[in-house]
Amino acid sequence: MARPMEIQGNLFTLDSPLLGEILGERTVAEFPFFALKKARQLEPMTFQAEGVSIEVSSGKHGIATIYDKEILLYVASIMTDLLDRGGSPARTIRFTAHDLFRITGSNASKRSYTYLIDALRRLRNTVVETNIATGGETQEDNFSWLDHFRVVYAEDVRGEKRVKYIEVTVCDWFYRAVLRDRRLAAYDLDYFTLTPIQRRLYEIAMFHCQPDQPFTLGLEEVAQRMGCGAARLRNARAEITKVAEQDSLPGFSLSLHSEKVPTAGRPRLQTFVTFTARHAQRARPIVPQIATLAGSDDVRSDEQLKVYEDVEMASEAA
Repeated sequence: MARPMEIQGNLFTLDSPLLGEILGERTVAEFPFFALKKARQLEPMTFQAEGVSIEVSSGKHGIATIYDKEILLYVASIMTDLLDRGGSPARTIRFTAHDLFRITGSNASKRSYTYLIDALRRLRNTVVETNIATGGETQEDNFSWLDHFRVVYAEDVRGEKRVKYIEVTVCDWFYRAVLRDRRLAAYDLDYFTLTPIQRRLYEIAMFHCQPDQPFTLGLEEVAQRMGCGAARLRNARAEITKVAEQDSLPGFSLSLHSEKVPTAGRPRLQTFVTFTARHAQRARPIVPQIATLAGSDDVRSDEQLKVYEDVEMASEAA
């Protein structure tokens, strides 16, 4: 249950707005950590290939989705920007929903705020088990994307509350990946307009394609890396073909072709997906927006800040 705690004046600082690019971490982009549908997914996701083991399971809110990942991209970008400007970013980042919406192109509707809080709950309650090492630490890891989050509201004289800022503490595994490994790449802002399938294909292309060096994977491996699984292979082929025909990935194009490959018996017809990088300009540049809480449009003088611990405790997340 939410427990309010009054804050004296504006005795806090924000880590937003984001002034740099949106950056994604390679390990998080390369493997299927997120559900590809908005509907609540309770069944676990697994990935086993090339010595990599991943199992993703859900709490009562379902597995974190590819849309929920927008929060992690945003937080990773803020941490990297702070580090590049000489700061020492902690695992806890404080930002406004307004700035997150500015970057992702979302409107500031009541529905968007509701979805944002639901996304925070899924990131907090999704459990990942993997043998992927980050920050040079080789170990079996079990984590949730967020160790903690809280939502701070401003309450006006009418007793109505609105989200003022959000505070998240990312897990140590993710923190090490972003700030120690630093295998980062800038995302085109049109990423936030893509469908789940398009987003996964874009991420696979982004971290494997080089200029003038097309990258090819078997269809089965592409589907597995997308998080589709063998059961959805036929659907995955149709969806990938549609993306290729629409030519809808910013900065990349796809093509499919089939060829016979040697096997122990007869040659087998196998389908391959080729990713090709192309020159593309950012369609929607990040506009620097310097704002403090006291000077932003979201704050009025008749408001009083209260903190609500709007998060399930660890015992409930298991």
